[in-house]
Amino acid sequence: MDLILVGLPGSGKSAVGRRLSRRHAATFVDLDEEIEREAGRPIPSIFSEEGEPAFRARERRAIEALGPADARPGLTRVVATGGGAPVDPRNRWHLYRGRLVAWLDAPPEILAQRVRNSPNPRPLLSGRDPVATMRGLAATRAAFYGPAIRVNGIVGLAGIVETLERHLDDRVPDGTLLLRAETPLGRYELGDGTAAAGVVAALGSLEARRAILVSEPRAWEVAGAALDEALAAAGIPTERILLPRGEDAKRLGVIEDAARQLANLRAERTDPIVAIGGGALGDAAGFLAATWLRGVPLVHVPTTLVAQLDSSIGGKTAVDLPEGKNLVGAFHQAAANITDVRFLRTLDPRELRGALGEAVKMGALGDERLLELLEAAGPALATGDPAVFASGAMAELVERCAVAKIEVVTADEREQGGRISLNLGHSLGHAIETVAGFGGILHGEAVAYGLRAALRIGVALGVTPPERAGRVETLLDRLELGRAALPHPIGAVLDAVATDKKHHGGRLRWVLATAGGWTVRADIPAEIVAEAARSVLAGVPAGASA
Repeated sequence: MDLILVGLPGSGKSAVGRRLSRRHAATFVDLDEEIEREAGRPIPSIFSEEGEPAFRARERRAIEALGPADARPGLTRVVATGGGAPVDPRNRWHLYRGRLVAWLDAPPEILAQRVRNSPNPRPLLSGRDPVATMRGLAATRAAFYGPAIRVNGIVGLAGIVETLERHLDDRVPDGTLLLRAETPLGRYELGDGTAAAGVVAALGSLEARRAILVSEPRAWEVAGAALDEALAAAGIPTERILLPRGEDAKRLGVIEDAARQLANLRAERTDPIVAIGGGALGDAAGFLAATWLRGVPLVHVPTTLVAQLDSSIGGKTAVDLPEGKNLVGAFHQAAANITDVRFLRTLDPRELRGALGEAVKMGALGDERLLELLEAAGPALATGDPAVFASGAMAELVERCAVAKIEVVTADEREQGGRISLNLGHSLGHAIETVAGFGGILHGEAVAYGLRAALRIGVALGVTPPERAGRVETLLDRLELGRAALPHPIGAVLDAVATDKKHHGGRLRWVLATAGGWTVRADIPAEIVAEAARSVLAGVPAGASA
């Protein structure tokens, strides 16, 4: 068995790792030493001569060189990581799978004192206030260390080693928890094969006497039934309510029927609703949770890619009207979001591909690492190639989108400011969905058309650099999103745009991409909007005449 030690600088990972490896005649690997050996110079020199990005690239290679986890019984290898190694999603994928992971945790003030007195210089603390810097690192890295066994790091070397000894007989979990964060929006967990444990823990935190599982037939088959069994095994009684599939769940009549089922079940305010399904199911179940008895706890278990990387995060719940999408709704944050990428292996390729419309939108807002990931692995992600699951690319995609959205929503929960950025591509996208009768086109597919239109509007206004728009549209082309002509009349689509909920003072606010971010404009001439909409509906490539 491998033991991985993580924690902030000064937490004692190397000293603990050496002591444990000697006790068990196990191999000890200090990743920083491996990097220095490969580079032929100390880490401070790597930082000063090559920069942090080059160091992180070397770190990734050293982690990949560890190979698969050692499955032999007993402690066979101990790996001490650099403090920042688990920040990279792909590093965690390689480090945490099939291994026992321990977080040596200590107050930042104590760690800062240790580092100040250490003969080994720490590049990230050089020339900075060590206490303030360590506090900042503690805040930003807790979610990445969170999946590990948390060990008190101030009890001394012998105490830490003895604590870890007691965990060496622990069974390595079948699934891999990759991220655990307590955010202002609630608990967020990301893993592979970890949904059952996550839901049981979330309901335990809520002290739920029972749970109401709200799902739809396909999601119940893929995920709901197994979660029901896990809750029963944990002694948590459940009730089940099934809604229709897709946008059919997002009708007021469906919500009324579900609410009457809750009434018959005598559901109380302490009975959480567990939403198991995709984006539409999550919207409907969330609205039900927001309105039943004026609000009950909600736990999201998103089972589709679009739900995992976007719709299950942020607290927006809504249902549709014939006049428009998501016009009736409420803000209702989930107590927990338990995201398991293993569910995505069951998805139809069209659902995967369509969801990438939302991912490209997040990249277009200024996330360069996300754009690079989509450019490198997008076609494979779109088809659900087994390689993207094995390599951790799918988990990285979900994490980058989800964490970015959590940050945006935390800063602006009720869309009074920066949260409006997440609507890039949605004005025309929602209009297309409305005209299509909420059928025949997936949400992410519609967003891809809307994103193309927003890029073309931005170029026409001089807001979006042509090279930026070209890069994003080229990516959409490679992903086969928003390219085909649509049969919807331009007049009907523009009429639907007029009902968009982002109007303020009678004028529609358009989110537009800039060179590395976004802006909002409400002064766009109608003819520019019409031309952009006409060109994307006709399937006209960027730069060509409609």
